[in-house]
Amino acid sequence: MNISFTFRNTDAEDWLKDYADKKLAKIQKYIDKPIDAQVILSVEKFRSVAEIKLLTKGIKLNGKEEAKEMALAIDKVVDKIERQIKKYKEKIRNHKDSTSKSEDMDLAETSYEDEHEDEGQPRIVKTRRVVLKPMSVDDAMLEIEESKNTFIIYRDSSSEEVNLIYRRDDGSYALIEAGS
Repeated sequence: MNISFTFRNTDAEDWLKDYADKKLAKIQKYIDKPIDAQVILSVEKFRSVAEIKLLTKGIKLNGKEEAKEMALAIDKVVDKIERQIKKYKEKIRNHKDSTSKSEDMDLAETSYEDEHEDEGQPRIVKTRRVVLKPMSVDDAMLEIEESKNTFIIYRDSSSEEVNLIYRRDDGSYALIEAGS
């Protein structure tokens, strides 16, 4: 973990650096990628302010807390950042679990081997049954982004219509709405 300290209106004291470093080590167990941390410790009139900015691959977290004592402000801001990391990890875990479960449970694939192969005739070689999940267009785009799929068929949560959204070659999306 790369930690840079900035002191404002106070002296750079080694015990504060050591204390903040020890507290940030608690956060490092949640993130396995290299972390860049910027710790800003300042004193404003009768209060101490601790601000932490974490930057890792894919996540940027900020926290700012104030207290009468600097150690208490550092404790509060580290707890705040830890809650943010846990919330982010839980969100990622839940999203990955829902996509893997839907692929395992919702899709039943069947392969057909045609004994009477007619050359030049189109035939069905694979059938996939999909249980349509209700979701918004944004949720469908997010699911495409996080999976290997190039398209998704879903039921629109607002209109209850069946829609198909797919990623185009230029990176944008196209939406096909089924009408009755």
